[in-house]
Amino acid sequence: MAKMYGAQQRQQMQAPSNPLAIKTKKYGLEKNKYIGLCMRQLFSKQWKWSFVPLVLILANVALNLTGTYKNYWIYIFVAIGAIGYVLFWLIQFTGITQLAQYKQLFDKYRYELDSRQIMMKISEKEGGMLKWDMIIRAYKDKEAYIMEMGNYQFMYLPFTIFTNENDKKLMDKILRDKGYIK
Repeated sequence: MAKMYGAQQRQQMQAPSNPLAIKTKKYGLEKNKYIGLCMRQLFSKQWKWSFVPLVLILANVALNLTGTYKNYWIYIFVAIGAIGYVLFWLIQFTGITQLAQYKQLFDKYRYELDSRQIMMKISEKEGGMLKWDMIIRAYKDKEAYIMEMGNYQFMYLPFTIFTNENDKKLMDKILRDKGYIK
């Protein structure tokens, strides 16, 4: 079998479209929304590390109050370290939005969702398919459905891309049947 590249791979549709599937409007993830979602995922997974600077500050306060070891530099280093850690990840996620190999994250797709698969279509002939077993976790936010596929990999489907209320209800039912939401 010949090796295929880029557009050739996209044009192969693995399964025909289901006429009963939820069909959305075209949507492309905004770069700022991606950065915000990545930062939210980072904080939700690493929140327990926020106790390290807190313990260092409390230990230093105790040492200062008892007169055992008076220093003020620890407050500065803890603040710089915490801010530096957050800025490091913010720069990483911002860098992803600028790289050419991640351009497809921000392309506009039209989604067709059913209980078997998720079709992501650029046009009628170009697109790709995701199986539901690739989704690790999904949840319903106040403005969108968010389906996580790994660390900092997700599909963000805002409610505005659904054509009617029945599509949102069907999406809720699919996610409930798959065990992602209750």
